[in-house]
Amino acid sequence: MRENLPERMEHGGRVRWHRIRGRGELLDFSANINPYPPDIPWTPDPSVLNDYPDDRYEALKEVIGRTFGRDAAEVAVGNGSIELIRAFCSAMLGPGDAACITPPTFAEYEMAVLLAGARCTAESNGAAVRFLCNPNNPTGALHTRPEVLRLLAATAEQGAYLFLDEAFIELSDPRQSLADVSHENLFVLRSLTKSFAVPGIRFGYGFGTPELIERVETVRLPWTVNTFAESFAIEAFRNYDTLEDSREKIARERGWLCDHLAGLGLAYEPPSANYILVEVPVEAEVLVGRLLRHDILVRDCRSFGLSRHIRVAVRTHEENRQLIEALEACLP
Repeated sequence: MRENLPERMEHGGRVRWHRIRGRGELLDFSANINPYPPDIPWTPDPSVLNDYPDDRYEALKEVIGRTFGRDAAEVAVGNGSIELIRAFCSAMLGPGDAACITPPTFAEYEMAVLLAGARCTAESNGAAVRFLCNPNNPTGALHTRPEVLRLLAATAEQGAYLFLDEAFIELSDPRQSLADVSHENLFVLRSLTKSFAVPGIRFGYGFGTPELIERVETVRLPWTVNTFAESFAIEAFRNYDTLEDSREKIARERGWLCDHLAGLGLAYEPPSANYILVEVPVEAEVLVGRLLRHDILVRDCRSFGLSRHIRVAVRTHEENRQLIEALEACLP
């Protein structure tokens, strides 16, 4: 039996968990899902369940490749972005290796590194892989494309790989993306389910050189992208340009929400995507419990090492108004 197995990481989006425990309907500000998703003309076809998926996902990768100007051989797919994080680490790291992770950031990087038998460090020197979440989760900090290209050059000069997580960049500023950059030391991760508001489907994808993608796909379990997810993803990528409308609406609501958070005397990190990291005057656990009594679920950021912070998603105007009203009632 393996010893010293890392503990499971905490995540947002636990509405179903609360619902079966009698909480009823909640407004979920803990999961960063597009509140203004494009209307995709997709109806599930039960007949696709009669066959196994094509585990090479050739048709799906062709559509993704055309969308981003990449060859299909440069595309990896997975059952959510977390599967690709773990597949990458399993393929590229092992005992004795180190991965550079700068907190606070997405906890699954650390989990994947530890499960691969490697260790985590805050130092880039000597690390085999460097993780960068852009925009960062939970802070929302967004690095510009030139900044990330400079980091890539520095990482490659050290003989390391840059794992660039762009899961939220489609709802932030895709002009800063490196999805179109082919570099032997770069892997770019994306998530379709956040931007198209279908987290239940679980679909992530990524880009790298054909050699790197082959390693990642070798480690990935067979058939993890089910046929419903595959058919939805193909239709979504055909309507990919419609996300521009989502970004405009999110930016407008994000500004409104920031103004009203400031009006409550709350400090927050300058946001760039569809979520805001907020400093609160009490322990996060206390405020989260109070908000739950108002049927509002927010992200407790203690798991990020931030004991007096919550993260709130940007939702529709009416829902954001309800959040502000609940905060007014719950803050000391």
